[in-house]
Amino acid sequence: MGKTPGSGRLVLLGAPLGNPGDASTRLRDTLAQADVVAAEDTRRLTRLARDLDIVIPGRIVSYFEGNEERRTPDLVAAVLDGALVALVTDAGMPSVSDPGYRLVRAALDAGVPVTVAPGPSAVTTALTLSGLPTDRFCFEGFLPRTGGPRRARLRALAAEERTLVFFEAPHRVAGALADLAGAFGAERPAALCRELTKTYEEVLRRPLGELASWAATGEPRGEITLVVAGAPVVATPPPADVDLRAAVADLEATGTSRRDAIAAIATEYGLRRRDVYAVVHPPTTR
Repeated sequence: MGKTPGSGRLVLLGAPLGNPGDASTRLRDTLAQADVVAAEDTRRLTRLARDLDIVIPGRIVSYFEGNEERRTPDLVAAVLDGALVALVTDAGMPSVSDPGYRLVRAALDAGVPVTVAPGPSAVTTALTLSGLPTDRFCFEGFLPRTGGPRRARLRALAAEERTLVFFEAPHRVAGALADLAGAFGAERPAALCRELTKTYEEVLRRPLGELASWAATGEPRGEITLVVAGAPVVATPPPADVDLRAAVADLEATGTSRRDAIAAIATEYGLRRRDVYAVVHPPTTR
Protein backbone atom coordinates (compact mmCIF):
# COMPACT_ATOMS: atom_id res chain seq x y z
CA MET A 1 0.00 0.00 0.00
CA GLY A 2 1.42 3.42 -0.96
CA LYS A 3 1.97 6.29 1.41
CA THR A 4 -0.61 9.04 1.72
CA PRO A 5 0.74 12.47 0.76
CA GLY A 6 0.67 14.78 3.75
CA SER A 7 0.98 12.00 6.32
CA GLY A 8 4.79 11.97 6.44
CA ARG A 9 7.08 13.49 9.01
CA LEU A 10 10.73 14.01 9.80
CA VAL A 11 12.05 12.66 13.11
CA LEU A 12 15.44 13.65 14.51
CA LEU A 13 16.93 10.87 16.62
CA GLY A 14 19.25 11.43 19.56
CA ALA A 15 21.80 8.60 19.30
CA PRO A 16 23.95 7.20 22.13
CA LEU A 17 27.33 8.87 22.57
CA GLY A 18 28.97 5.50 22.95
CA ASN A 19 26.99 3.27 25.29
CA PRO A 20 24.12 1.54 23.42
CA GLY A 21 22.29 1.24 26.73
CA ASP A 22 21.52 4.95 26.47
CA ALA A 23 19.32 4.43 23.40
CA SER A 24 15.72 5.45 24.03
CA THR A 25 12.69 3.33 23.31
CA ARG A 26 11.54 5.95 20.83
CA LEU A 27 14.83 5.71 18.94
CA ARG A 28 14.43 1.94 18.69
CA ASP A 29 10.80 2.18 17.60
CA THR A 30 11.46 4.92 15.04
CA LEU A 31 14.34 3.04 13.44
CA ALA A 32 12.12 -0.03 13.19
CA GLN A 33 9.25 1.93 11.62
CA ALA A 34 10.96 4.50 9.39
CA ASP A 35 10.55 4.29 5.63
CA VAL A 36 13.86 6.11 5.16
CA VAL A 37 16.75 6.45 7.62
CA ALA A 38 19.29 9.14 6.77
CA ALA A 39 22.54 8.38 8.62
CA GLU A 40 25.73 10.39 8.95
CA ASP A 41 27.64 7.10 8.73
CA THR A 42 25.69 4.08 7.51
CA ARG A 43 28.27 1.69 8.96
CA ARG A 44 27.85 3.16 12.43
CA LEU A 45 24.09 2.93 12.06
CA THR A 46 24.38 -0.75 11.12
CA ARG A 47 26.56 -1.35 14.18
CA LEU A 48 24.10 0.50 16.42
CA ALA A 49 21.21 -1.57 15.09
CA ARG A 50 23.20 -4.74 15.79
CA ASP A 51 24.00 -3.57 19.32
CA LEU A 52 20.32 -2.80 19.91
CA ASP A 53 19.25 -6.11 18.36
CA ILE A 54 16.82 -4.42 15.98
CA VAL A 55 16.20 -4.68 12.24
CA ILE A 56 15.87 -1.55 10.14
CA PRO A 57 13.44 -2.43 7.34
CA GLY A 58 13.44 0.99 5.69
CA ARG A 59 15.80 2.36 3.08
CA ILE A 60 19.10 3.57 4.55
CA VAL A 61 20.85 6.51 2.88
CA SER A 62 23.99 8.41 3.82
CA TYR A 63 23.58 12.03 4.92
CA PHE A 64 26.77 13.86 5.83
CA GLU A 65 28.48 17.20 5.27
CA GLY A 66 29.61 16.27 1.78
CA ASN A 67 26.20 15.35 0.37
CA GLU A 68 23.58 17.02 2.58
CA GLU A 69 22.95 19.89 0.15
CA ARG A 70 22.29 17.45 -2.68
CA ARG A 71 20.31 14.92 -0.65
CA THR A 72 18.10 17.30 1.36
CA PRO A 73 15.50 17.90 -1.42
CA ASP A 74 15.02 14.16 -1.90
CA LEU A 75 14.40 13.61 1.81
CA VAL A 76 11.92 16.49 1.99
CA ALA A 77 10.16 15.11 -1.09
CA ALA A 78 9.90 11.70 0.61
CA VAL A 79 8.22 13.29 3.63
CA LEU A 80 5.84 15.22 1.37
CA ASP A 81 4.93 11.91 -0.28
CA GLY A 82 3.95 10.50 3.11
CA ALA A 83 7.14 8.77 4.26
CA LEU A 84 8.43 8.62 7.81
CA VAL A 85 12.02 9.88 7.49
CA ALA A 86 14.43 9.51 10.41
CA LEU A 87 17.72 11.37 10.72
CA VAL A 88 20.48 9.97 12.92
CA THR A 89 24.07 11.16 13.29
CA ASP A 90 27.07 9.31 14.65
CA ALA A 91 26.33 10.33 18.24
CA GLY A 92 24.18 12.83 20.09
CA MET A 93 21.60 15.16 18.60
CA PRO A 94 21.43 15.99 14.89
CA SER A 95 22.10 19.66 14.06
CA VAL A 96 24.41 20.13 17.08
CA SER A 97 27.72 20.42 15.19
CA ASP A 98 26.40 17.56 13.05
CA PRO A 99 24.27 17.37 9.88
CA GLY A 100 20.64 18.26 10.41
CA TYR A 101 20.09 22.00 10.38
CA ARG A 102 19.82 22.20 6.59
CA LEU A 103 17.26 19.39 6.49
CA VAL A 104 15.19 20.81 9.37
CA ARG A 105 15.12 24.25 7.73
CA ALA A 106 14.11 22.80 4.35
CA ALA A 107 11.40 20.64 5.93
CA LEU A 108 9.94 23.58 7.85
CA ASP A 109 10.01 25.74 4.72
CA ALA A 110 8.11 22.98 2.91
CA GLY A 111 5.51 22.85 5.66
CA VAL A 112 6.15 19.25 6.71
CA PRO A 113 6.03 18.11 10.36
CA VAL A 114 9.33 17.88 12.22
CA THR A 115 9.71 16.23 15.61
CA VAL A 116 12.46 14.89 17.85
CA ALA A 117 13.08 11.68 19.75
CA PRO A 118 15.35 13.28 22.38
CA GLY A 119 18.50 11.55 23.44
CA PRO A 120 22.05 12.00 24.68
CA SER A 121 24.02 15.17 24.00
CA ALA A 122 27.74 15.58 24.57
CA VAL A 123 27.13 19.26 25.38
CA THR A 124 24.92 18.75 28.43
CA THR A 125 26.66 15.53 29.47
CA ALA A 126 30.07 17.23 29.65
CA LEU A 127 28.57 20.31 31.27
CA THR A 128 27.03 18.35 34.12
CA LEU A 129 30.23 16.34 34.64
CA SER A 130 32.54 19.36 34.59
CA GLY A 131 31.79 20.64 38.08
CA LEU A 132 31.53 24.15 36.61
CA PRO A 133 28.47 26.43 36.86
CA THR A 134 25.56 25.12 34.80
CA ASP A 135 22.91 27.79 35.35
CA ARG A 136 24.05 29.79 32.32
CA PHE A 137 26.19 28.43 29.50
CA CYS A 138 26.83 28.82 25.79
CA PHE A 139 27.87 26.24 23.21
CA GLU A 140 30.56 27.31 20.75
CA GLY A 141 30.93 24.07 18.79
CA PHE A 142 34.27 23.57 17.04
CA LEU A 143 36.80 26.39 17.16
CA PRO A 144 38.51 27.48 13.91
CA ARG A 145 41.06 24.92 12.77
CA THR A 146 44.06 27.23 12.44
CA GLY A 147 45.84 29.30 15.05
CA GLY A 148 45.20 32.86 13.86
CA PRO A 149 41.41 32.64 13.44
CA ARG A 150 41.16 30.50 16.58
CA ARG A 151 42.99 33.03 18.73
CA ALA A 152 40.89 35.85 17.31
CA ARG A 153 37.71 33.98 18.19
CA LEU A 154 38.95 33.28 21.71
CA ARG A 155 39.89 36.91 22.27
CA ALA A 156 36.29 37.79 21.43
CA LEU A 157 35.08 35.26 24.02
CA ALA A 158 37.53 36.14 26.81
CA ALA A 159 35.05 38.33 28.69
CA GLU A 160 32.09 35.92 28.33
CA GLU A 161 30.75 35.28 31.83
CA ARG A 162 28.77 32.14 30.98
CA THR A 163 30.34 28.68 31.08
CA LEU A 164 31.62 27.78 27.60
CA VAL A 165 31.39 24.39 25.89
CA PHE A 166 33.55 23.47 22.88
CA PHE A 167 34.01 20.38 20.73
CA GLU A 168 37.56 19.63 19.59
CA ALA A 169 39.36 17.04 17.50
CA PRO A 170 42.10 15.02 19.26
CA HIS A 171 44.85 16.22 16.93
CA ARG A 172 43.94 19.89 17.52
CA VAL A 173 43.18 19.85 21.24
CA ALA A 174 46.72 20.68 22.40
CA GLY A 175 46.81 23.80 20.23
CA ALA A 176 43.29 24.76 21.25
CA LEU A 177 44.10 24.45 24.95
CA ALA A 178 47.30 26.48 24.57
CA ASP A 179 45.32 29.24 22.84
CA LEU A 180 42.55 29.04 25.45
CA ALA A 181 45.10 29.47 28.24
CA GLY A 182 46.64 32.39 26.41
CA ALA A 183 43.31 34.14 25.82
CA PHE A 184 41.52 33.32 29.08
CA GLY A 185 44.45 32.96 31.47
CA ALA A 186 46.25 29.81 32.59
CA GLU A 187 44.33 29.69 35.88
CA ARG A 188 40.83 29.67 34.35
CA PRO A 189 39.06 26.48 35.58
CA ALA A 190 38.17 23.96 32.89
CA ALA A 191 37.34 20.33 32.24
CA LEU A 192 38.41 18.07 29.40
CA CYS A 193 35.84 15.33 28.84
CA ARG A 194 36.97 12.41 26.72
CA GLU A 195 35.12 9.34 25.43
CA LEU A 196 31.89 10.19 27.28
CA THR A 197 29.78 7.17 28.30
CA LYS A 198 32.36 4.80 26.78
CA THR A 199 34.61 2.27 28.48
CA TYR A 200 37.52 4.68 28.81
CA GLU A 201 35.55 7.77 29.80
CA GLU A 202 37.82 10.35 31.37
CA VAL A 203 37.17 13.80 32.82
CA LEU A 204 40.15 16.00 33.73
CA ARG A 205 39.18 19.00 35.87
CA ARG A 206 42.16 21.36 35.92
CA PRO A 207 43.09 24.97 35.12
CA LEU A 208 43.59 25.65 31.41
CA GLY A 209 47.35 25.94 31.78
CA GLU A 210 47.64 22.48 33.33
CA LEU A 211 45.35 20.96 30.71
CA ALA A 212 47.45 22.54 27.96
CA SER A 213 50.62 21.06 29.46
CA TRP A 214 48.96 17.66 29.78
CA ALA A 215 47.74 17.66 26.17
CA ALA A 216 51.16 18.75 24.89
CA THR A 217 52.76 15.53 26.16
CA GLY A 218 50.78 13.33 23.76
CA GLU A 219 47.69 13.41 21.56
CA PRO A 220 44.59 12.43 23.56
CA ARG A 221 42.36 9.89 21.89
CA GLY A 222 38.64 9.81 21.32
CA GLU A 223 35.86 12.37 21.13
CA ILE A 224 36.67 15.45 23.22
CA THR A 225 34.42 18.09 24.76
CA LEU A 226 35.96 21.05 26.57
CA VAL A 227 34.09 22.95 29.26
CA VAL A 228 35.59 26.25 30.41
CA ALA A 229 34.48 28.48 33.25
CA GLY A 230 33.20 31.90 32.30
CA ALA A 231 35.13 35.06 32.98
CA PRO A 232 35.02 36.24 36.60
CA VAL A 233 32.28 38.78 37.18
CA VAL A 234 33.84 42.17 37.81
CA ALA A 235 31.97 44.05 40.48
CA THR A 236 30.81 47.44 39.25
CA PRO A 237 31.33 50.20 41.79
CA PRO A 238 28.14 51.96 42.83
CA PRO A 239 27.47 55.24 41.03
CA ALA A 240 28.35 58.47 42.80
CA ASP A 241 25.54 60.41 44.42
CA VAL A 242 25.95 63.22 41.94
CA ASP A 243 25.49 60.77 39.05
CA LEU A 244 22.34 59.31 40.59
CA ARG A 245 20.83 62.75 41.06
CA ALA A 246 21.70 63.63 37.47
CA ALA A 247 20.15 60.41 36.16
CA VAL A 248 16.90 61.05 38.04
CA ALA A 249 16.87 64.64 36.83
CA ASP A 250 17.36 63.53 33.22
CA LEU A 251 14.33 61.25 33.46
CA GLU A 252 12.26 63.97 35.08
CA ALA A 253 13.17 66.26 32.19
CA THR A 254 11.44 63.82 29.82
CA GLY A 255 8.19 64.10 31.76
CA THR A 256 8.66 61.14 34.11
CA SER A 257 7.45 61.71 37.65
CA ARG A 258 10.13 61.87 40.32
CA ARG A 259 8.73 58.76 41.97
CA ASP A 260 8.88 56.75 38.74
CA ALA A 261 12.31 58.18 37.88
CA ILE A 262 13.69 57.07 41.25
CA ALA A 263 12.20 53.59 40.76
CA ALA A 264 13.67 53.31 37.25
CA ILE A 265 17.16 54.41 38.28
CA ALA A 266 17.10 52.07 41.28
CA THR A 267 16.28 49.16 38.97
CA GLU A 268 18.92 50.17 36.42
CA TYR A 269 21.71 50.24 39.02
CA GLY A 270 20.45 47.39 41.21
CA LEU A 271 19.84 49.67 44.17
CA ARG A 272 17.04 49.95 46.68
CA ARG A 273 14.50 52.66 45.94
CA ARG A 274 14.83 54.15 49.38
CA ASP A 275 18.58 54.53 48.93
CA VAL A 276 18.12 56.44 45.67
CA TYR A 277 15.37 58.48 47.30
CA ALA A 278 17.75 59.36 50.12
CA VAL A 279 20.30 60.61 47.62
CA VAL A 280 17.74 62.72 45.75
CA HIS A 281 16.18 63.95 49.00
CA PRO A 282 19.07 64.16 51.48
CA PRO A 283 18.04 64.79 55.06
CA THR A 284 18.11 68.42 56.02
CA THR A 285 20.13 69.62 58.96
CA ARG A 286 18.85 72.16 61.45
